[in-house]
Amino acid sequence: MIRAGIVGAGGWAGVSHLPALAGLAGFEVTAVATTRQATADEAAAAHGVPLAFADAGTLAAHPDVDLVVVSVKAAGHAKVIRAALEAGKHVLSEWPLGVDVAEADDLARAAGAAGVVHAVNLQGYQSPDARYVADLLAEGAIGRLESAVLVAAGDPLGGARIAPELAWSTDPAGGTSLLTVMAGHFLATLDRMVGRLVEVSARLPRPYDHVEVAGTGRTVPNGVPAQVLLHGVLENGATASVAVHGGSGTPDGFFVKLVGAEGALTVTPTRPGTYMHWTDWDIRVNGEPVKVPDDYRTVPFDPAAGPVANVAAVYQEIARSITEGRRPHPDFHTAAAHHRVLAAIERAAETGAVEKVR
Repeated sequence: MIRAGIVGAGGWAGVSHLPALAGLAGFEVTAVATTRQATADEAAAAHGVPLAFADAGTLAAHPDVDLVVVSVKAAGHAKVIRAALEAGKHVLSEWPLGVDVAEADDLARAAGAAGVVHAVNLQGYQSPDARYVADLLAEGAIGRLESAVLVAAGDPLGGARIAPELAWSTDPAGGTSLLTVMAGHFLATLDRMVGRLVEVSARLPRPYDHVEVAGTGRTVPNGVPAQVLLHGVLENGATASVAVHGGSGTPDGFFVKLVGAEGALTVTPTRPGTYMHWTDWDIRVNGEPVKVPDDYRTVPFDPAAGPVANVAAVYQEIARSITEGRRPHPDFHTAAAHHRVLAAIERAAETGAVEKVR
Protein backbone atom coordinates (compact mmCIF):
# COMPACT_ATOMS: atom_id res chain seq x y z
CA MET A 1 0.00 0.00 0.00
CA ILE A 2 1.37 3.42 -1.01
CA ARG A 3 0.35 6.06 1.51
CA ALA A 4 -0.10 9.47 -0.13
CA GLY A 5 -0.05 12.91 1.44
CA ILE A 6 -1.52 15.71 -0.65
CA VAL A 7 -0.23 19.26 -0.27
CA GLY A 8 -2.85 21.66 -1.59
CA ALA A 9 -5.93 19.54 -1.03
CA GLY A 10 -8.54 21.96 -2.38
CA GLY A 11 -9.37 23.08 -5.91
CA TRP A 12 -7.64 20.99 -8.56
CA ALA A 13 -6.65 18.20 -6.17
CA GLY A 14 -10.28 17.82 -5.13
CA VAL A 15 -11.40 17.00 -8.69
CA SER A 16 -8.37 15.00 -9.80
CA HIS A 17 -5.88 13.60 -7.28
CA LEU A 18 -8.26 12.77 -4.45
CA PRO A 19 -10.90 10.95 -6.53
CA ALA A 20 -8.18 9.21 -8.58
CA LEU A 21 -6.52 7.84 -5.45
CA ALA A 22 -9.86 6.89 -3.90
CA GLY A 23 -10.64 4.68 -6.89
CA LEU A 24 -7.27 2.92 -7.17
CA ALA A 25 -6.22 -0.25 -5.40
CA GLY A 26 -2.82 -0.03 -3.73
CA PHE A 27 -3.10 3.59 -2.63
CA GLU A 28 -4.37 5.27 0.52
CA VAL A 29 -4.57 9.00 1.23
CA THR A 30 -3.28 9.37 4.77
CA ALA A 31 -2.66 13.11 5.01
CA VAL A 32 -3.57 16.48 3.53
CA ALA A 33 -2.03 19.90 4.00
CA THR A 34 -3.17 23.42 3.17
CA THR A 35 -1.94 26.82 4.28
CA ARG A 36 -4.39 26.95 7.20
CA GLN A 37 -5.24 24.26 9.73
CA ALA A 38 -8.96 24.98 9.46
CA THR A 39 -9.06 24.34 5.70
CA ALA A 40 -6.82 21.29 6.09
CA ASP A 41 -9.21 19.89 8.70
CA GLU A 42 -12.15 20.56 6.39
CA ALA A 43 -10.48 18.79 3.47
CA ALA A 44 -9.52 15.82 5.63
CA ALA A 45 -13.07 15.50 6.95
CA ALA A 46 -14.59 15.79 3.48
CA HIS A 47 -12.43 12.99 2.10
CA GLY A 48 -12.08 10.77 5.14
CA VAL A 49 -8.35 11.43 5.56
CA PRO A 50 -6.91 10.83 9.04
CA LEU A 51 -4.15 13.47 9.15
CA ALA A 52 -4.36 17.21 8.43
CA PHE A 53 -1.54 19.75 8.54
CA ALA A 54 -0.99 23.45 7.94
CA ASP A 55 2.63 22.84 6.97
CA ALA A 56 3.92 20.83 4.00
CA GLY A 57 7.18 19.98 5.73
CA THR A 58 5.34 18.37 8.64
CA LEU A 59 3.29 16.28 6.23
CA ALA A 60 6.39 15.21 4.29
CA ALA A 61 8.21 14.16 7.46
CA HIS A 62 5.33 12.11 8.86
CA PRO A 63 6.04 8.35 8.96
CA ASP A 64 2.57 7.54 7.57
CA VAL A 65 3.34 9.28 4.25
CA ASP A 66 5.26 7.47 1.49
CA LEU A 67 4.39 9.71 -1.47
CA VAL A 68 4.07 13.50 -1.35
CA VAL A 69 1.72 14.99 -3.94
CA VAL A 70 2.46 18.63 -4.75
CA SER A 71 -0.73 20.38 -5.88
CA VAL A 72 -0.08 24.03 -5.01
CA LYS A 73 0.62 27.05 -7.23
CA ALA A 74 3.67 26.61 -9.45
CA ALA A 75 5.71 29.18 -7.55
CA GLY A 76 5.34 27.04 -4.43
CA HIS A 77 6.33 23.71 -5.99
CA ALA A 78 10.05 23.91 -5.26
CA LYS A 79 9.67 24.42 -1.50
CA VAL A 80 7.31 21.46 -1.10
CA ILE A 81 9.36 19.22 -3.39
CA ARG A 82 12.53 19.96 -1.44
CA ALA A 83 10.77 19.13 1.82
CA ALA A 84 9.68 15.79 0.36
CA LEU A 85 13.17 15.00 -0.93
CA GLU A 86 14.79 15.93 2.39
CA ALA A 87 12.39 13.51 4.10
CA GLY A 88 13.33 10.76 1.63
CA LYS A 89 9.80 10.50 0.23
CA HIS A 90 8.62 9.73 -3.29
CA VAL A 91 7.06 12.79 -4.91
CA LEU A 92 4.53 13.64 -7.61
CA SER A 93 4.49 17.29 -8.67
CA GLU A 94 1.90 19.07 -10.70
CA TRP A 95 3.05 20.65 -13.94
CA PRO A 96 4.89 22.96 -14.41
CA LEU A 97 7.66 21.51 -12.28
CA GLY A 98 9.14 24.95 -11.52
CA VAL A 99 8.81 28.56 -12.55
CA ASP A 100 11.62 28.34 -15.11
CA VAL A 101 14.24 26.05 -16.65
CA ALA A 102 16.86 26.73 -13.98
CA GLU A 103 14.53 25.77 -11.15
CA ALA A 104 13.28 22.67 -13.01
CA ASP A 105 16.84 21.50 -13.74
CA ASP A 106 17.82 22.03 -10.11
CA LEU A 107 14.83 20.05 -8.85
CA ALA A 108 15.54 17.22 -11.30
CA ARG A 109 19.15 17.01 -10.08
CA ALA A 110 18.05 17.04 -6.44
CA ALA A 111 15.42 14.35 -7.04
CA GLY A 112 17.92 12.16 -8.86
CA ALA A 113 20.38 12.48 -6.00
CA ALA A 114 17.70 11.68 -3.41
CA GLY A 115 17.18 8.19 -4.82
CA VAL A 116 13.38 8.38 -4.68
CA VAL A 117 10.69 7.99 -7.33
CA HIS A 118 9.86 11.41 -8.75
CA ALA A 119 7.06 12.04 -11.25
CA VAL A 120 5.33 15.01 -12.83
CA ASN A 121 1.64 15.20 -13.67
CA LEU A 122 1.93 15.70 -17.43
CA GLN A 123 -0.92 13.22 -17.72
CA GLY A 124 -1.06 13.42 -21.51
CA TYR A 125 1.91 11.04 -21.56
CA GLN A 126 -0.32 8.43 -19.92
CA SER A 127 -3.37 9.11 -22.13
CA PRO A 128 -4.44 5.77 -23.66
CA ASP A 129 -5.49 7.61 -26.80
CA ALA A 130 -2.09 9.32 -27.18
CA ARG A 131 -0.31 6.02 -26.57
CA TYR A 132 -2.46 4.28 -29.18
CA VAL A 133 -1.82 6.99 -31.77
CA ALA A 134 1.91 6.66 -31.11
CA ASP A 135 1.65 2.91 -31.70
CA LEU A 136 -0.36 3.43 -34.91
CA LEU A 137 2.39 5.70 -36.22
CA ALA A 138 5.10 3.22 -35.20
CA GLU A 139 3.22 0.48 -37.05
CA GLY A 140 3.16 2.57 -40.23
CA ALA A 141 -0.57 3.32 -40.31
CA ILE A 142 0.07 6.49 -42.36
CA GLY A 143 3.61 5.79 -43.52
CA ARG A 144 6.50 8.02 -42.60
CA LEU A 145 5.30 11.05 -40.62
CA GLU A 146 5.79 14.28 -42.58
CA SER A 147 3.88 16.91 -40.60
CA ALA A 148 1.92 17.43 -37.40
CA VAL A 149 -0.69 20.15 -36.83
CA LEU A 150 -2.25 20.98 -33.47
CA VAL A 151 -4.88 23.63 -32.81
CA ALA A 152 -6.35 23.91 -29.31
CA ALA A 153 -8.25 26.24 -27.00
CA GLY A 154 -6.53 27.29 -23.78
CA ASP A 155 -9.44 28.91 -21.95
CA PRO A 156 -9.77 30.21 -19.30
CA LEU A 157 -6.22 31.58 -19.64
CA GLY A 158 -5.11 34.15 -22.19
CA GLY A 159 -8.32 36.08 -22.75
CA ALA A 160 -9.35 39.71 -22.29
CA ARG A 161 -10.90 38.72 -18.94
CA ILE A 162 -9.66 36.47 -16.17
CA ALA A 163 -11.59 34.78 -13.36
CA PRO A 164 -10.93 36.33 -9.93
CA GLU A 165 -9.39 33.12 -8.60
CA LEU A 166 -6.88 33.20 -11.50
CA ALA A 167 -6.03 36.90 -11.43
CA TRP A 168 -2.58 36.12 -9.99
CA SER A 169 -1.71 34.20 -13.17
CA THR A 170 -1.26 37.37 -15.23
CA ASP A 171 2.15 37.85 -13.55
CA PRO A 172 4.80 35.80 -15.41
CA ALA A 173 6.67 35.24 -12.14
CA GLY A 174 3.84 32.94 -11.03
CA GLY A 175 4.82 30.37 -13.64
CA THR A 176 1.22 29.80 -14.76
CA SER A 177 0.15 31.02 -18.19
CA LEU A 178 -1.32 29.96 -21.51
CA LEU A 179 2.21 28.95 -22.58
CA THR A 180 3.40 27.14 -19.47
CA VAL A 181 0.21 25.34 -18.47
CA MET A 182 -2.11 24.93 -21.45
CA ALA A 183 0.43 24.81 -24.28
CA GLY A 184 2.75 22.90 -21.95
CA HIS A 185 0.22 20.11 -21.49
CA PHE A 186 -0.81 20.07 -25.15
CA LEU A 187 2.78 19.93 -26.40
CA ALA A 188 3.58 17.12 -23.97
CA THR A 189 0.64 15.14 -25.34
CA LEU A 190 1.83 15.82 -28.88
CA ASP A 191 5.33 14.73 -27.84
CA ARG A 192 3.87 11.41 -26.65
CA MET A 193 2.43 10.85 -30.11
CA VAL A 194 5.09 12.13 -32.51
CA GLY A 195 8.31 12.76 -30.58
CA ARG A 196 10.02 15.85 -29.32
CA LEU A 197 10.60 19.22 -30.90
CA VAL A 198 14.25 20.01 -31.65
CA GLU A 199 13.90 23.53 -33.09
CA VAL A 200 11.19 26.19 -33.15
CA SER A 201 10.18 29.58 -34.45
CA ALA A 202 7.39 31.25 -32.51
CA ARG A 203 5.18 34.19 -31.69
CA LEU A 204 3.58 34.90 -28.31
CA PRO A 205 1.10 37.73 -28.94
CA ARG A 206 0.12 39.78 -25.91
CA PRO A 207 -2.59 42.21 -27.06
CA TYR A 208 -3.70 43.15 -23.55
CA ASP A 209 -1.48 45.16 -21.21
CA HIS A 210 -4.29 44.90 -18.66
CA VAL A 211 -7.10 42.35 -18.39
CA GLU A 212 -10.45 42.61 -16.70
CA VAL A 213 -11.06 40.61 -13.55
CA ALA A 214 -14.45 39.15 -14.36
CA GLY A 215 -17.34 40.45 -12.29
CA THR A 216 -15.30 42.93 -10.28
CA GLY A 217 -15.06 46.02 -12.48
CA ARG A 218 -11.29 46.18 -12.01
CA THR A 219 -8.30 45.32 -14.16
CA VAL A 220 -4.87 43.89 -13.43
CA PRO A 221 -1.57 44.29 -15.29
CA ASN A 222 -0.95 41.49 -17.76
CA GLY A 223 2.47 40.11 -18.71
CA VAL A 224 1.50 36.77 -20.26
CA PRO A 225 0.54 35.84 -23.84
CA ALA A 226 -2.95 35.45 -25.26
CA GLN A 227 -1.83 33.04 -27.99
CA VAL A 228 0.97 30.59 -28.65
CA LEU A 229 1.95 30.23 -32.30
CA LEU A 230 4.85 28.07 -33.38
CA HIS A 231 6.42 26.18 -36.23
CA GLY A 232 9.05 23.60 -35.56
CA VAL A 233 10.92 20.49 -36.54
CA LEU A 234 10.54 17.18 -34.74
CA GLU A 235 13.43 14.84 -33.98
CA ASN A 236 12.34 12.55 -36.82
CA GLY A 237 12.52 15.42 -39.32
CA ALA A 238 8.77 16.03 -39.64
CA THR A 239 7.43 19.56 -39.29
CA ALA A 240 5.06 20.76 -36.58
CA SER A 241 2.62 23.68 -36.54
CA VAL A 242 0.88 24.57 -33.29
CA ALA A 243 -1.67 27.25 -32.41
CA VAL A 244 -3.05 27.56 -28.88
CA HIS A 245 -5.48 30.41 -28.41
CA GLY A 246 -6.63 31.87 -25.13
CA GLY A 247 -10.09 32.88 -24.07
CA SER A 248 -12.25 33.76 -21.11
CA GLY A 249 -14.73 30.90 -21.17
CA THR A 250 -14.93 27.15 -21.61
CA PRO A 251 -12.50 25.59 -24.10
CA ASP A 252 -14.17 24.72 -27.40
CA GLY A 253 -11.97 21.79 -28.31
CA PHE A 254 -8.84 20.72 -30.14
CA PHE A 255 -7.78 19.31 -33.48
CA VAL A 256 -4.74 17.27 -34.45
CA LYS A 257 -3.80 16.25 -37.98
CA LEU A 258 -0.83 14.00 -38.62
CA VAL A 259 0.12 13.66 -42.27
CA GLY A 260 2.29 10.79 -43.45
CA ALA A 261 3.63 9.58 -46.77
CA GLU A 262 0.71 7.15 -47.06
CA GLY A 263 -2.22 8.91 -45.42
CA ALA A 264 -3.43 11.09 -42.59
CA LEU A 265 -4.62 10.61 -39.02
CA THR A 266 -6.92 13.10 -37.29
CA VAL A 267 -7.89 13.60 -33.68
CA THR A 268 -10.86 15.54 -32.29
CA PRO A 269 -12.61 15.49 -28.89
CA THR A 270 -15.49 13.12 -28.26
CA ARG A 271 -17.28 15.77 -26.20
CA PRO A 272 -17.13 19.58 -25.95
CA GLY A 273 -15.42 21.58 -23.24
CA THR A 274 -12.49 19.24 -22.64
CA TYR A 275 -8.72 19.41 -22.99
CA MET A 276 -6.82 16.82 -25.00
CA HIS A 277 -4.90 15.52 -21.97
CA TRP A 278 -8.14 14.96 -20.03
CA THR A 279 -10.44 13.06 -22.31
CA ASP A 280 -10.85 10.30 -24.88
CA TRP A 281 -10.58 11.09 -28.58
CA ASP A 282 -12.26 10.54 -31.89
CA ILE A 283 -9.38 9.07 -33.93
CA ARG A 284 -9.61 8.58 -37.69
CA VAL A 285 -7.12 7.13 -40.13
CA ASN A 286 -7.76 8.27 -43.68
CA GLY A 287 -11.24 9.31 -42.59
CA GLU A 288 -12.16 5.97 -41.04
CA PRO A 289 -12.78 5.84 -37.26
CA VAL A 290 -10.53 3.59 -35.20
CA LYS A 291 -11.23 2.40 -31.65
CA VAL A 292 -8.64 2.41 -28.93
CA PRO A 293 -8.29 -1.23 -27.77
CA ASP A 294 -9.65 -1.91 -24.31
CA ASP A 295 -6.28 -3.01 -22.96
CA TYR A 296 -4.97 0.56 -23.35
CA ARG A 297 -7.49 1.71 -20.72
CA THR A 298 -6.16 0.45 -17.41
CA VAL A 299 -7.95 2.57 -14.80
CA PRO A 300 -11.46 2.13 -13.33
CA PHE A 301 -12.68 5.51 -14.56
CA ASP A 302 -14.77 6.58 -17.53
CA PRO A 303 -12.92 9.23 -19.61
CA ALA A 304 -16.18 11.17 -19.57
CA ALA A 305 -15.45 11.91 -15.90
CA GLY A 306 -12.84 14.48 -16.94
CA PRO A 307 -9.24 14.60 -15.72
CA VAL A 308 -9.51 11.78 -13.16
CA ALA A 309 -8.83 8.89 -15.55
CA ASN A 310 -5.48 10.08 -16.90
CA VAL A 311 -4.36 11.32 -13.48
CA ALA A 312 -5.12 7.84 -12.14
CA ALA A 313 -2.97 6.39 -14.93
CA VAL A 314 -0.08 8.55 -13.69
CA TYR A 315 -0.48 7.00 -10.24
CA GLN A 316 -0.48 3.52 -11.77
CA GLU A 317 2.82 4.36 -13.46
CA ILE A 318 4.24 5.57 -10.14
CA ALA A 319 3.20 2.32 -8.43
CA ARG A 320 4.81 0.24 -11.19
CA SER A 321 8.02 2.24 -11.03
CA ILE A 322 8.27 1.78 -7.25
CA THR A 323 7.68 -1.96 -7.59
CA GLU A 324 10.10 -2.35 -10.50
CA GLY A 325 12.78 -0.03 -9.11
CA ARG A 326 12.87 2.22 -12.16
CA ARG A 327 12.14 5.82 -13.14
CA PRO A 328 8.51 6.62 -13.94
CA HIS A 329 7.53 8.38 -17.12
CA PRO A 330 7.25 11.30 -17.09
CA ASP A 331 9.69 12.08 -14.28
CA PHE A 332 11.42 15.29 -13.23
CA HIS A 333 14.05 14.88 -15.96
CA THR A 334 11.27 14.66 -18.56
CA ALA A 335 9.70 17.76 -17.04
CA ALA A 336 12.99 19.69 -17.12
CA ALA A 337 13.44 18.77 -20.79
CA HIS A 338 9.90 19.99 -21.48
CA HIS A 339 10.70 23.26 -19.72
CA ARG A 340 13.56 23.63 -22.22
CA VAL A 341 11.07 23.35 -25.09
CA LEU A 342 9.02 26.20 -23.61
CA ALA A 343 12.19 28.25 -23.05
CA ALA A 344 13.11 27.80 -26.72
CA ILE A 345 9.63 29.02 -27.69
CA GLU A 346 10.09 32.11 -25.52
CA ARG A 347 13.54 32.81 -27.01
CA ALA A 348 12.22 32.39 -30.55
CA ALA A 349 9.35 34.79 -29.87
CA GLU A 350 11.76 37.33 -28.42
CA THR A 351 14.46 37.11 -31.10
CA GLY A 352 12.36 36.31 -34.16
CA ALA A 353 14.92 33.63 -35.03
CA VAL A 354 14.78 29.86 -35.23
CA GLU A 355 15.88 28.49 -31.86
CA LYS A 356 17.27 25.06 -31.06
CA VAL A 357 15.83 23.23 -28.06
CA ARG A 358 18.82 23.01 -25.73
